[in-house]
Amino acid sequence: MTENMRSLRNFFLCKCLFALTFWNCVSLSVENELFTSVSNEDGSDKKIKSLPLLYTNSHQSKANFDWVVIQNTTESLSLSEITNDNVKKLVALLSNFRQGSRLQNLTLTNVSVDWNALIKIFQTVWHSSIEYFNINCVTQLRNIQRYHFDYSGTSMKAVTMKKVLITDLYFSQNDLYKIFANMNIAALTIAESEMIHMLCPLSDSPFRYLNFLKNDLTDLLFQNCDKLIHLETLILQNNKFESLSKVSFMTSRMKSLKYLDISSNLLSHGGADMQCQWAESLTELDLSSNQLMDAVFECLPVNIKKLNLQNNHITSVPKGMAELKSLKELNLASNRLADLPGCSGFTSLEFLNIEMNSVLTPSAVFFQSCPWVRELQAGHNPFKCSCELRDFIHLERLSGGKLFGWPAAYVCEYPEDLQGTQLKDFHLAELACNTVLLLVTALLLMLVLVAVVAFLCIYLDVLWYVRMTWQWTQAKRRAWHSHPEEQETILQFHAFISYSERDSLWVKNELIPNLEKGEGCVQLCQHERNFIPGKSIVENIINCIEKSYKSIFVLSPNFVQSEWCHYELYFAHHKLFSENSNSLILILLEPIPPYIIPARYHKLKALMAKRTYLEWPKERSKRALFWANLRAAISINLLMADGKRCGETD
Repeated sequence: MTENMRSLRNFFLCKCLFALTFWNCVSLSVENELFTSVSNEDGSDKKIKSLPLLYTNSHQSKANFDWVVIQNTTESLSLSEITNDNVKKLVALLSNFRQGSRLQNLTLTNVSVDWNALIKIFQTVWHSSIEYFNINCVTQLRNIQRYHFDYSGTSMKAVTMKKVLITDLYFSQNDLYKIFANMNIAALTIAESEMIHMLCPLSDSPFRYLNFLKNDLTDLLFQNCDKLIHLETLILQNNKFESLSKVSFMTSRMKSLKYLDISSNLLSHGGADMQCQWAESLTELDLSSNQLMDAVFECLPVNIKKLNLQNNHITSVPKGMAELKSLKELNLASNRLADLPGCSGFTSLEFLNIEMNSVLTPSAVFFQSCPWVRELQAGHNPFKCSCELRDFIHLERLSGGKLFGWPAAYVCEYPEDLQGTQLKDFHLAELACNTVLLLVTALLLMLVLVAVVAFLCIYLDVLWYVRMTWQWTQAKRRAWHSHPEEQETILQFHAFISYSERDSLWVKNELIPNLEKGEGCVQLCQHERNFIPGKSIVENIINCIEKSYKSIFVLSPNFVQSEWCHYELYFAHHKLFSENSNSLILILLEPIPPYIIPARYHKLKALMAKRTYLEWPKERSKRALFWANLRAAISINLLMADGKRCGETD
């Protein structure tokens, strides 16, 4: 090899890491005319001139046609923008990499060719030194027809196809799928391609890895297929599977299957009436993001070691389920569980994830029933900080760090006043959670309660009510002894008016003039003109109420703030019950919001709730009716001091 050729070695030389897929390598741009060097069978270099190579790096969108040098040490090659126009040049280039060459990894991106051209590319690659073939964004795949593919003599180990778009609407599905189903390689990936089916291989397949991520596969896949005897890993994530039972029977003939990912589908299970039969070799199963409920535990592989049931609709782990003696890892995050599951069916469980469920107070006996658990992920639940939770917190301190995410992921959700508090900072006194201490304390509280009741009696003016009742009784007694011949009090007024001083303008300008100066003879009792000097206010109130046919109460927010109005209301209410009379008239001058009525005014609340009251109308046109109703309510012929009836003349 010449010095010039050696100096170009650094332009295109990379060794990509790969598992079952592989990545783009570095690109180059060469301005001078160069030669492409490939390895002959005898080990000498053969120079090939005039090979235009379509090549871009991962940051470009358009292809550049450059002269490049490909040394016999090159292991990885990435090409893009393959079309029907340049596919022959690509095939010619790839034909030089016979088996024994160093090139092992090939990536083609943005491939827009018809069926025959794609088959030529595959067939050429199949008989080259390439072991890992990755092809992305295949479009305009037309004219699909039957082709006898030659699988013999290949170095190929893994094929990955992503984002395949078929524009041909009329073709036999079998002509397409059998090309891939019968490939004699270890790993096949067809992802994000809207694939609706895949055939069972015609003979025992060497497939050990199949990845059909993000397609449209259904329960019909690989039913009764017994040719995938070497398959160990099967990925069916993001498809359209619905029946867990059918999926289990699909795996039953895969004698070597160890890992199955069927997450993000539409899986459900009908319960005991649906039988399940899994591959006995299956040890890891991903059923996350489906529609599974509690019945899923009746349809699980008996030898499973790692089970993912995250993001389903599971509310509990049924008791009496079949034992999963080999299960070591169980993921139940993002379900609807209300408590930690026991380990009666998982005797070997070591890792449990129950995050983001509905666990309020996790059971404190979990680690007793699950002695082999080394790590519990129970954070991000709506914990209710209570006595029951206190035992769980205490258990964490004794568990030796088995709670994953502690303390940040463990936060109180209820009660509201503790929302956001970390469980490690939640503390309850022993008294709050100890029943015996609570009973003793309750007895002591009873004694305190007696003292409190006595205090409340003073605070709520119970003595005032007793005193008022006593004064009422005394006034009645004095009246009886002063005039024993009179069996009933002589009425002197049509009505006694009770109102707040702040409402006096309305009483003096509206109420009194309209009643006393209107039609008929109406005598109103008003404290300013009818209270007797020398007597106490309480005695005057009692006298006026006793000598009045009715008691008119002018209700407003001002009324409920007046202490004397309270007295007057109390005595009038007392008369209402003692004499069984209908003597109260309520006038609502202004609306009274219930929340401003003091607790002591329970009588007023009761009266407003049970009795009809007159509401002062704001419209003048309605006031005539108001006064007429009020006069009718207090209408009575009173006997005056001169022996005449009110309104009588000589």
